Amino acid sequence: MPADTSSVSGGSSAPIALFVYNRPEHMQRTVEALRKNDGAKESDLTVFSAGPGNPDAAGAVRRVREMARQTEGFRSVRLVERQHNLGLAGSVIAGVTELCEKHGRVIVVEDDLIASPHFLAYMNEALQRYEDSGKVMQISGYMFPVELSSGTDAVFLPFTTCWGWGTWKRAWRYFDPHMSAYEKIRGDRRLRYRFDLNGSYDYFDMLKSQRRGDIDSWAIRWYLSVFAMGGLTLHPVKSLIENIGFDASGTHCRDASFMHGVDPEFTVRKYPEVAESGIATRDIARFLAGKGDTRDRIMRTLKRWIS
Repeated sequence: MPADTSSVSGGSSAPIALFVYNRPEHMQRTVEALRKNDGAKESDLTVFSAGPGNPDAAGAVRRVREMARQTEGFRSVRLVERQHNLGLAGSVIAGVTELCEKHGRVIVVEDDLIASPHFLAYMNEALQRYEDSGKVMQISGYMFPVELSSGTDAVFLPFTTCWGWGTWKRAWRYFDPHMSAYEKIRGDRRLRYRFDLNGSYDYFDMLKSQRRGDIDSWAIRWYLSVFAMGGLTLHPVKSLIENIGFDASGTHCRDASFMHGVDPEFTVRKYPEVAESGIATRDIARFLAGKGDTRDRIMRTLKRWIS
């Protein structure tokens, strides 16, 4: 039976890693939303500020850093000023590794994410609740715009997301930046089908792009790392994160069909036992498969069977 509870006693709030670059307006909205969360005053915030990738970004980077120095509403605020631009992937990998090593767990947010008022409470409770469940490797705050039928307020799924998430040192130690499992998946059609969430979305194509150097993504490498370990991610049945980065201000192209708002009244109270929700996986796979037009879906199907 699923657990029905609104809190777990004991423990302390996980540190929050906020990754920023040159978007002061976005950062302000992100910080304001976090500050309105229950538990913000008990949370330590570390702002990882990327160095300017070009001279034109220097002014905006300075403004972002000044905003970080003036940020209040958390137990503590620390600013890490990178002299060089490591890229988003390099920045996230370094920051998550640092906080996991120091504190054993971390909550990760980027500067274009607006958190529900209940985001931090959910993240901290889930991180504590499943801390010793080795199969659980990530807590996600995001859910696709899909109506899920579930007896709980959250579900376990076999893939990761990158918009508002958390993990533990015990899970992050399996992060493999070199993608050692790539060849095994490349040579096994069934594994590729599973990695692509039952053929619904071409995640493996992202791996190939990473391998070629066409993209630099920590997220696809983290997903591969979790997949290789047979890990699971907890997701709320309604999103606790809204992405506001689809306004051409960011450096990474993202599919705006994943963007939707949050229900400020929704909170996670009923938590599931550690097991994949096959129904939720099916429903999300159907959503992802329906994102392309008919020709795209036919081509994906043919590609699975002839490659």
